[in-house]
Amino acid sequence: MLSLTRKASYGLIAMAYLACRGGQRVSAREIARENHLPVSLVMNVMKRLCAAGYVRSVRGASGGYTLARRPEDIILGPLLDEIEGPVEDARCKRGDYGLAPRPPGQPCPDAETCPHGDPVHRVHRKLRDFLQNVALADIMSSRSDISRPAAEGIGADDESKETEDDA
Repeated sequence: MLSLTRKASYGLIAMAYLACRGGQRVSAREIARENHLPVSLVMNVMKRLCAAGYVRSVRGASGGYTLARRPEDIILGPLLDEIEGPVEDARCKRGDYGLAPRPPGQPCPDAETCPHGDPVHRVHRKLRDFLQNVALADIMSSRSDISRPAAEGIGADDESKETEDDA
């Protein structure tokens, strides 16, 4: 079965955790501790997300990370590409037929006619298309055990309205 790498999984967990904190600054150590993740890997992922503009970083004793965009505006396809790199097509078999191999990260020029990879290429295209239509807000947990501060912040007002309407 297909699966995300640990780095991609930890990045999604960290982003969802930040979104649930409603704009409150959170350290990489807290993200790691609260989600039982390795601190060093969370720190590396957060640096990458900060450099890509998905999170903001404030240094110092009261520093930490916050989302730079609303969860509704963070699309998973580009986010995962930033964390892990683009989703690769199936292993190219062009070399098996005396053709020049496809450069890494480039689409297969024979994807439409390849008898070996067509079903696999279709799955990859569907996955890429799907991830372009899923926002961070769509995958956030609705668990009540995740701490959600009452202070104003990202999604804080929306959360209270949903709770009142559902009651």
